[in-house]
Formats: sequence, structure tokens, C-alpha cells
Amino acid sequence: MPELPEVETTRRGIKPHASGQVVRQVVVRESRLRWPVPPEINTLLPGSRIETVWRRGKYLLFRTGAGTLIVHLGMSGSLRVEAAGTAPKKHDHVDICLHGGNILRFNDARRFGCLLWTNDDPLEHHLLSKLGPEPLQDEFTAEYLQRLSRGRKAAVKTFIMDSRVVAGIGNIYANEALYLAGIRPGRAAGRISLDRYRELVAAVRQVLSSALEQGGTTLRDFVGGDGKPGYFRQRLKVYDHAGEPCPGCGSELRQIRLGQRSTVYCENCQT
Repeated sequence: MPELPEVETTRRGIKPHASGQVVRQVVVRESRLRWPVPPEINTLLPGSRIETVWRRGKYLLFRTGAGTLIVHLGMSGSLRVEAAGTAPKKHDHVDICLHGGNILRFNDARRFGCLLWTNDDPLEHHLLSKLGPEPLQDEFTAEYLQRLSRGRKAAVKTFIMDSRVVAGIGNIYANEALYLAGIRPGRAAGRISLDRYRELVAAVRQVLSSALEQGGTTLRDFVGGDGKPGYFRQRLKVYDHAGEPCPGCGSELRQIRLGQRSTVYCENCQT
């Protein structure tokens, strides 16, 4: 599913086309997404000016004078910029038509994504209010992780994928960061030392920053706001490489299930 780099790549691609633009019309072809598309998107968004486009965790936020549109891309969704008059494709469920001539087009084959609306502070919305710190901001530190993890028996991979702990780290980048830090994914979060958490924080920052430079990771469905795929897949060291040689030591990469998610690691390089 789109994780932080993919969502941020989408935001960066859309913001120059959307910020300052007035919404002319909203076209909803399919309202049955993860939650039904709320009526406010049709009644309040048209005529409103998009003041800015920002991100919190895996959520895109379009702030207007009338309220805030909250978008989540779900498992396979995308939000891309199209020229006015471009024919919709299969699974193009919602169009946000701008006076400048462009369309923000939401596509989601599995319909696990959502478009929601709030008139209040979006950071107080129940989907965002309990999110942990952003992994690329100063609040995300080894000391924070160690303090929060004490006494926890959950696997460290599950721990860092918990959005209440840190916002935006999904399965792909958890695998990659733990490999780079040399930490076995199944180790109990509460038994990891401060020094090793320092290595993990540095690895998370490095992996996410590199993924952002490459426009995210495209495995099957993801495209950025410009419709282009992400190229970080070419740099993945362990994710999607089970059974192949470890790039560090050459031993076969193992795959297990942790928290019902595919987990790939090296028994020699990760302890």
C-alpha cells in the first residue's frame, strides 16, 4: 500500500497544481469507498479555494476556507493530476475539477481508500488525533522509541509499524530499515537497547529519504501525482526478495509472517 514516501511524493506532485486554485466541481462516480463519500464534498468543496496541501502520516489534507478534505490512498489508490477533458479510466471514482483547468482524479481499484471532510481542526479528527510523530521530524528519536517500548513484548517490526508510535512507516520500509540497522524483525521491542534504537532511527530516516528521492516504490499500482511510478523498488534490499541471496553476506533471505504481514530478513546480518 502507499506508505509515507508515496503519499509525500503525491503531495509534492499535486501541490503546485492545486494550491490557490478554486474548486469548480466535484464528480463522484463511485461513493462506496472505505467509508461513503460524505455529502459535504459535493456541497462545500465546490467554490472553495484550496489554501494548501499537506500531509500527516499517510493522509493528504486539502485545507480550504470551508473546511478540510482528508484523503487516504488505501491499499492501491492514487491521486493524480489530469488535464480537463481527459476521459476517466476504470476505477477513477472521484474528480475534483479546478478552475485552472486541471482535475485531481482519485483512482482506487480496491476501494479501501477514502475521502472525508471536517469543518474542525483536522489534527483532531479521530483518524489523525492519535498518530505518533513523523519519522523525518525531530520528535522521532531513539530515546522516544526506547521509552515507549519498555515492557513491550511485541516484535520491533510490529512496534514501528504502529501509527500511534510513529506515523507513516509501513511494511516495505519497516523491512528495509530493520535490515539496514541489523535488527531482527521478530525481536521484542522492549528488549532493544538505546544504541540499537539509535541505529534504527538513522536507518528509518535514510530509507525514507532515499525513497522520497526516487519517488516512492511501485510494486503494482502506485503512481505519483504526475502519473509516474516510483523507482525505489530497484533499491530494495530485502522486501520482495525472499529466497534470494542477502546483499550483505550472500546467505538466503528468509520470509516469515509478523502481524499478518510478509517479513523478509537475513539470519546472519540481523540479530
